[in-house]
Amino acid sequence: MYARSWSVPVAEGGAGRPSFVTDHGLWDAAQQDAAERLEAALDDVDLVRVAFADPHGLARSKTLTAQAFRGVLQGGMNFSPGPFLFDTGHAVAVDFRGEHGIGVDEITGAGNFVLVPDPLTFQVLPGPGPRTAWVIGDEYLRDGTEHPLSARAVLRRVLAAYTDRRLTPVLGLEVEWYLTRRLDDEAGNEGNGFGLQGRAPRVCAVNAGYQFNLDAAYDTVAPVTDPLALDLLALGLPLRSMEHESGPGQVETTFSPMTAMDTADAMLLFRTHTKRFCARRGHHASFMSQPLLAAADPSGWHLNQSIVESATGRNVFSAEGFSGGLSPQGKAYAEGLMSWARELCLLSVPTVNGYRRLAAEHALAPTRVGYSVEDRTAMLRLVGSGAGAHIENRMGEPCANPYLNIAAQLFAGLTGLTATPATTGAGAGAGPDDGPGQVVPQHLRQALEAFTGGRADRLLGAPLTACLTRLKESELRRYEAWTTHAAPTPGQVTEWEQREYFGAY
Repeated sequence: MYARSWSVPVAEGGAGRPSFVTDHGLWDAAQQDAAERLEAALDDVDLVRVAFADPHGLARSKTLTAQAFRGVLQGGMNFSPGPFLFDTGHAVAVDFRGEHGIGVDEITGAGNFVLVPDPLTFQVLPGPGPRTAWVIGDEYLRDGTEHPLSARAVLRRVLAAYTDRRLTPVLGLEVEWYLTRRLDDEAGNEGNGFGLQGRAPRVCAVNAGYQFNLDAAYDTVAPVTDPLALDLLALGLPLRSMEHESGPGQVETTFSPMTAMDTADAMLLFRTHTKRFCARRGHHASFMSQPLLAAADPSGWHLNQSIVESATGRNVFSAEGFSGGLSPQGKAYAEGLMSWARELCLLSVPTVNGYRRLAAEHALAPTRVGYSVEDRTAMLRLVGSGAGAHIENRMGEPCANPYLNIAAQLFAGLTGLTATPATTGAGAGAGPDDGPGQVVPQHLRQALEAFTGGRADRLLGAPLTACLTRLKESELRRYEAWTTHAAPTPGQVTEWEQREYFGAY
């Protein structure tokens, strides 16, 4: 995925094993070659975590022995559809017992699907203890077709559309998150259950915050973030920086540009490994946008994006030869992002908590659908020039599903690139430094209404659109029921949000 540089011979044997992959022609030549080399590499591994991203963007996994994984690599493994059915609080949101209305017959009766590891994502996790590897899988139905609820499959389809046009997206990650110190090891399971989240992890801040990029503030997180940085580099992730942001213990982590699928896979691995790494050191990492922590400043996920010609590597956003900060193609891409912003906002900001960051009170947050060279209240910033010209979309929250968020961005941008002049910009909002434009959704309820009333199924397909609608309706019902009885203080993060998101994300 990131540093594919094995130096092991092609494995012998394997004949006679059932091969779901071969029967359905699932892998390309690069994956097949990686799988052959991987067979021998397994001699140096004890355990393998086979993972995939559920609709919420959380990694779901099973841990196999290396021997068991040899059979699963091409034969696939059974996996329960539970991660597709539960909302963020583990309440059953999709009724699998009868008429669920999703359009996936295999969901009825909670029948298994097949998870097939992608050998290109195989990584040995650094650290002591059993030699453990991590690999991301793709979800399939038993007939070998892509699972209609697979987020990774959505991104793959969008990338195929770029390939057909001989274009390659290039993306860069900027992710903010909170590092806190655990106060106890209690599990918080009292009162927990299906849709009933127990107490969130009890934590304290690691510093007072609000000294932006102060070197002394970084020193307070460095005992955790510096060795974490070395771990991320050992995983082959193209880490650029660890920076202290405004909030108490708020960290921004940035990565060098990657291809789109590598970016999504990297985000899933980064978040999962960061939480694991910090937990083993008595700390807690959370990608919840605004935790219930005194003086917490909301965290965002900025997605930097450009498009290059596959054959030449030329950045089509470069304005060389044109006036303005972007080429006409770059401006058309930005128009596409803006024209779909409200309808697909749910995929970039999927939680109740994430919308707190988009309120006008946060001066550095994107509050309007527009683009600008410098104004950080605009959803899009135009950054760099020439070969380095790119668009920074500042809308996302750090816990968004990376495959769906990235797919939404690339899909919307491509509709702009391929639109006729008469339709480009329809409903897009403000242009560069061009006034307030449309206000971005201010609540998950608004985003869900735009999502269900829009054209999301053109990107996701009808089954995943229906599934996400059910999941978010369930989440909102539970939140609204809680607020009816708890009478929360306006503008303040609720205990419900802390229980719902702080531990899981």
